[in-house]
Amino acid sequence: MTDERRGGEAVDSVLVALADPTRRQLLDLLAAQGEVTATKLAERVPVSRQAVVKHLAVLDAAGLVSGRRVGREVRYAVQPAALDATARWMAALAADWDRRLADIKRIAEAAERDSR
Repeated sequence: MTDERRGGEAVDSVLVALADPTRRQLLDLLAAQGEVTATKLAERVPVSRQAVVKHLAVLDAAGLVSGRRVGREVRYAVQPAALDATARWMAALAADWDRRLADIKRIAEAAERDSR
């Protein structure tokens, strides 16, 4: 598997993870509060603790959060690298579209000048 394909799979998993509003809310809470347990997160969202754990597993698989055991608790924290990689991909995509639109504008303006 090429690095480019692995990078694409990473972006895919981040986008899938972020497609769910509850997971986005959990990510926001973790970003604001730092390390937090699933129990504490469940107090702030309208789903059960078990549902929170399942959502955290999806976020973890996408590389967006990680959990570390502290005694009997698992504390979760944001891992920004996967989100940063996705943001870079989106910026590159936007730049490509900007270039294409600039090319279309240039061609249209040239056609307009030629038709005069």
